[in-house]
Amino acid sequence: RGVRRRAVQRAPARGAGAGGKKPARITIIKPFHSKVQMDPHYAEKTWALLRDSIQQIHQQNASGLSFEELYRNAYNMVLHKYGDTLYKGLRDTITEHLRQVAAAVAATSDAEFLDALDKAYADHRTSQLMIRDILMYMDRVYVKHNNVPNVYDLGLMAFRDIVARHTGIKERLLRHLLAMVERERRGEQVRRGVLRAMTSMLVDLGVSTRKVYEDDFERHFVDTSAAHFRAESQQFIAANTCADYLRKAERRLREESERVQHYLDASTEAKIKEVGERELLATHMRTLVAMPSSGLVYMLEMDHAADLRRMYELFGRVSGGHELVRTTMQQHLTATGTAIVGDPARVAAPLTYVQALLDLKDKYDALLRHAFGSDKQFQHAMNQSFERFVNDNQRSPEFISLFIDDKLKKGLKGMSEQEVEVTLDKVLHLFRYLQEKDVFEKYFKQHLAKRLLLGRSVSDDAERQMIGKLKRECGYQFTSKLEGMFKDMGLSQETMAAFNEHVAVLRESAAAAAAAAAAAVAV
Repeated sequence: RGVRRRAVQRAPARGAGAGGKKPARITIIKPFHSKVQMDPHYAEKTWALLRDSIQQIHQQNASGLSFEELYRNAYNMVLHKYGDTLYKGLRDTITEHLRQVAAAVAATSDAEFLDALDKAYADHRTSQLMIRDILMYMDRVYVKHNNVPNVYDLGLMAFRDIVARHTGIKERLLRHLLAMVERERRGEQVRRGVLRAMTSMLVDLGVSTRKVYEDDFERHFVDTSAAHFRAESQQFIAANTCADYLRKAERRLREESERVQHYLDASTEAKIKEVGERELLATHMRTLVAMPSSGLVYMLEMDHAADLRRMYELFGRVSGGHELVRTTMQQHLTATGTAIVGDPARVAAPLTYVQALLDLKDKYDALLRHAFGSDKQFQHAMNQSFERFVNDNQRSPEFISLFIDDKLKKGLKGMSEQEVEVTLDKVLHLFRYLQEKDVFEKYFKQHLAKRLLLGRSVSDDAERQMIGKLKRECGYQFTSKLEGMFKDMGLSQETMAAFNEHVAVLRESAAAAAAAAAAAVAV
C-alpha cells in the first residue's frame, strides 16, 4: 500500500543485432509522493493503552497483557517523537500509584509495618522490571538522549521520595530497625531476614550510591551504638575483673562484625568497629591495665598467657594500646629484676642469684612467644630491662662466671649434648647483657685455670663448647688466652705422659739390672 509499480525497458546493449536476444525487463518500485496522514490523537490513544497496562502491572494483574504489543506501541511513540509524553506519563502514573502504597503502609499497625513495607518494595521492584522491559526502547533512545534517569531508576527514586521518606514511614522505619538491633544485643531473637530486606532496600534507593542508607539509617545506628557501648562498658568494668571484661569486649566486637555480615551493608563494618573499639577499649584501657589483683601486672605475675594474649590483640586495635602494654610490662619486669639483684640473700648465694635471673628470662621468653606474638618491640623492651638490672649489681659478671664454673665442674653430669647446649645458651643470654665483659673474662679465666689445674672439669668437650660460644659472641681476642690455656694444658699433659713413660722405662731397666746382679751373686 502506498507505492506504485512502473515497468521500465532497458535500452539494447551496444552491439546487439536484430537477431540477438531481447533485453531483460526490470521492475522498479517507487514511493508515492503523497504523505501518509497520522491520526492526530495517536499519542493520546497509545499512551492511554500503555497507562492502563502499567496500572494492571502495578495491581499484579499482568497475566492477560501482550508484552510484545505493548513494546511495539512504546517503540512507535518514541519513534514518532512522543518520548516526552511517554516518559512524563510514566512518572505521573508511578507517582499516583506510590502515593496510594505509602498511605496503605503508613496505616498499618506496628506488628504489620515492616512486612507491609517489605512487600510493597518487592512488588514495586517486580513491577519496575516488567515496565522496563516494555519501555526498553525508550531507555535506549529517549533516556540516553535527554540524560534523564532510566525507567528502573526512576521507579527507585519515586519509591524513595514518596514511600520510604513518607512522614509516616521514615522515622517509624528507623525506630523499628534500631529497636530490633537493641533487642538482639540483649540476647533476644529477632527476624534478621526482615532487617536485611530493609537495609538492602535503603541501599537500593540510593541509586548507585549509599547516601539514602547512610542518611536514613547508618548515621543513627552508629550514634546509638556508641551510646550503647558506652553504657555497657561502664557496667562491665564496674562488675568484672580485667580478664572478664576483655572477654566480654572481645565477644561484643565479634558480634557486631557478625551483625554487619547478617543484615547490614558491608560499608558499615569499619564504622561500627571504630566506635566499638573506641568505647569498649580505648576509653578504658588504662583503667584495665592498672586494675589491682586482675590487671596487667597480675597477669604477668601469674603467667596468664591467654589473657595477656587477648589484651595484646585487643589493645593492638586502638592507638597507643601496644605502647601502654609494653611500657607497663617493661616497668614491672625492671622492678622484678631489680629486686632479684638487690636481694641480700641471693647476693650471698651466687648460684641462686643467677638461677633466679635465668628463671625470669625463661618466663618472659615464654610470654613473648605465647602472649605477645614474638613482637620485636616487646622483645627490645625486655632486653632493655634485663640489661639495666643485670648491670645494677657490679658483681653480676663474677656471679655468672661462678655459675658457669659450677655447671662445668659438676652441674652438667648426666646431661645429653642437647641439654648441655641449651644450658650454656641460657647462660650466654645473661652474658650478653653485661656491660663489663672484661670483668667477666677475668673471673672466667681464673675459674677455668682452677678447673684445668685441679682436673675438676666434668668434660673437656663442654669446656671447649663454652669457649667456642664466647668466641662467636666476642671475637678471637676475647678467647685467645683461654684457648692458650687449653693448649698449655695439652702440652703439659703430653710432656707429663712422656716423662712418666720415660720413668717407667728407667724403672724397668733398673729392675732388670738389679735382678741380673742378684742372680750373679747367687752363682
